[in-house]
Amino acid sequence: MDTILVVNAGSSSVKFQIFEYANSDAPPRLIKGQVDGIGTRPRLRAETRDGKPLIDKTYAPQEVADGAAAIAAAGDWLRETQKVNLVAVGHRVVHGGPPYDRPVLINKEVLAQLDQFSSLAPLHQPNNLAPIRMLMTRRPEVVQVACFDTAFHRTHAAVADHYAIPERLYNEGVRRYGFHGLSYEYIAGRLRELAPTIAHGRVIVAHLGSGASMCALANGRSVESTMGFTALDGLPMGTRPGQIDPGVILYLIAQKGMSAKEVENLLYRESGLKGLSGLSNDMRDLERSEAPAAALAIQYFVYRIALNAGMLAAALNGLDAFVFTAGIGENSPTIRARVATKLAWLGVDIDEAANKSGGPLISKPEGKVAVYVIGTDEELMIARHTVSVLAQQPRMRSLLQMH
Repeated sequence: MDTILVVNAGSSSVKFQIFEYANSDAPPRLIKGQVDGIGTRPRLRAETRDGKPLIDKTYAPQEVADGAAAIAAAGDWLRETQKVNLVAVGHRVVHGGPPYDRPVLINKEVLAQLDQFSSLAPLHQPNNLAPIRMLMTRRPEVVQVACFDTAFHRTHAAVADHYAIPERLYNEGVRRYGFHGLSYEYIAGRLRELAPTIAHGRVIVAHLGSGASMCALANGRSVESTMGFTALDGLPMGTRPGQIDPGVILYLIAQKGMSAKEVENLLYRESGLKGLSGLSNDMRDLERSEAPAAALAIQYFVYRIALNAGMLAAALNGLDAFVFTAGIGENSPTIRARVATKLAWLGVDIDEAANKSGGPLISKPEGKVAVYVIGTDEELMIARHTVSVLAQQPRMRSLLQMH
């Protein structure tokens, strides 16, 4: 069977899925898996689309020391036991910079250009690119496609993607990009299925997970995002601070004597919920804790979501719907309820029972703003984009026509 491998590579884990290579907007999902504990306690797990376990295997740390080795281990298992014929690999790549406003075939020139954006997303970009390099070496015949988290936001007006700095810097690429675009693109599509009228209106989507951001959609298109040049801005996250006065950075360098690398580590790995609470970057741990610092971190998270919702509602000139998605958004009724309470002034009024059950519609019928809980599926978006890119290639068009 011809298949597509979808790869979402992080710093300590690599998620992967196998889709049937079908000429369809919904290619069938066959296998879902991940390798986590990379470099410490590597573990490969995978299951079928209906949840049947296929493998649960541990490795010595040196056997799977990085993301490239993780993909190699998963690939070896897939070839040896699942007998899949890999036609293409679709990758999540966080930062596409100025050149890339849509998915692209990857070659050495594209890879070199994407590597230049690694400093703008140091938690993500290097890990996204490592499996690409490995596959170029080990499986050069396999087509690879890059799908960007920034691409969906390239519909922003100039007033939304500029900073108030000299124009020459904008021309060099210093601009507001926005991230989590694959997630927002999927949600925009799901809304068209669930509530077509609302999907054409004014919608705020809150992607709340370890990485967190919010997006304003008008008629399904991104018009504003809480994230900007890098994935540091906007909402507080697991280990990232969100919005912060640039003067704080100057102070840390000039007065505290911190190097750029030390500041980068502080902002990407030691701040956010982890920094505020001093306990954990995981919202589940904070919700279970009775520590005052944990309560403050949760309060701050909710407060900033509410503040940014007001900003996005202003960008939309009103609000018709609010959508919760991603790990926290999909799984924490408490956070959803607290956010809804803060947004009552906008017309948000949720049903307690519907919220506890997880929706998808959790607002009261009389509420002015429809509120949804919708699970995101970035991997399906990558599979769709990969099929679309391949369909534009002459050799692949003939293959697709056979399906």
